[in-house]
Amino acid sequence: MARCEICNKSNLKGHKISITRSQVSRRAKKVFKSNIKKIRVVINGTAKKISVCTSCMRTNKIKRAV
Repeated sequence: MARCEICNKSNLKGHKISITRSQVSRRAKKVFKSNIKKIRVVINGTAKKISVCTSCMRTNKIKRAV
């Protein structure tokens, strides 16, 4: 299972609820997958490939390698 190495975000488990919400028996198990990419990052002056979620990429928590 992929996991963000910055914020430890991974897949979430929940229920897929049908259109008629009153029927409890019509709930199926569902996995909500996080949007994780493998990118090159500068860590301690060296370029390294790590798994990072896109929300960490947008907030500039990492410095990308060129």
